[in-house]
Amino acid sequence: MTSQDVRKGTATANGLEIAYEDIGNIDDPAVLLIMGFSCQLIHWPLNFCQLLVDAGYRVIRFDNRDIGLSTKFDSVRLEGSQLLRMARFELGLPSPVPYTLVDMAADTDGLLDHLGIDSVHVVGASMGGMIAQVYTAEHPDRVASLGILFSNTNQALMPPPHPAAIRTLLESPGRNPTREQIVAKAVQAHKVIGSPKYPEAEDVTAARAGEAFDRSYSPAGIVRQFGATLGTGSLLSYSTRITAPTVVVHGSADRLIRPAGGRAVAKAIRGATLHIVDGMGHDLPQQLHTELTGYLLSNFAAVRPRG
Repeated sequence: MTSQDVRKGTATANGLEIAYEDIGNIDDPAVLLIMGFSCQLIHWPLNFCQLLVDAGYRVIRFDNRDIGLSTKFDSVRLEGSQLLRMARFELGLPSPVPYTLVDMAADTDGLLDHLGIDSVHVVGASMGGMIAQVYTAEHPDRVASLGILFSNTNQALMPPPHPAAIRTLLESPGRNPTREQIVAKAVQAHKVIGSPKYPEAEDVTAARAGEAFDRSYSPAGIVRQFGATLGTGSLLSYSTRITAPTVVVHGSADRLIRPAGGRAVAKAIRGATLHIVDGMGHDLPQQLHTELTGYLLSNFAAVRPRG
């Protein structure tokens, strides 16, 4: 992939500025990749994107609000008890938060408007998979197919994350952390939630974490995104309305969102296909890029977008 193949821009969407990258031939059917909590568009690996481009698709990856180069809500604080939000989340109940996954889905719609895309294959990972469920339910005429990677419906009484996974998610790297401390925390977190069967070299994780830090470091935005995930409540009222061809992929070794999350999504969406990948955790290991994109491409083949 060359720099000429990647078009970078900023879209005014839902009153915000959303940073995006548009890869491949603009005349090819479009795929929108929605990344998860705390992750920037660069966390969609270029090799993963290239496999989709090589198969004849235009790929758009973007920064969700409050992360990367998109609009930050720095004047807004997340008020109230985090423990109470987490308790309500376990019961599938919403909580007052600055914004919800529904608002983030509206950002997505504005981005597609900016790009002039009427029909799109939507793929979401983790929190991005939750946003994707909301978006697909709300805009059935715009979504050609749906791919959900290691996500959840957030319905009541789902198995909680492994204690080590939730701990690494909530632990602070310290007051006024250095770049080195942030990178070290990311490396340690990946060891906890990454794929045990497909471990990533520490220097690779560190390089990605360093790139993300240099691009944009927004810890308060990460807190607000977590609030959106907890505060939206159960997604079942959206998931059960989805009619687009859907594939759900989840790792058997995911310690952050247990495989029961993927099974719940597949059960809620009529006709969805479920793949549980042995030894995969809460990441996109390079060794599995061909397999994972293969599942998505098979699902895309069910219908071709209008462009």
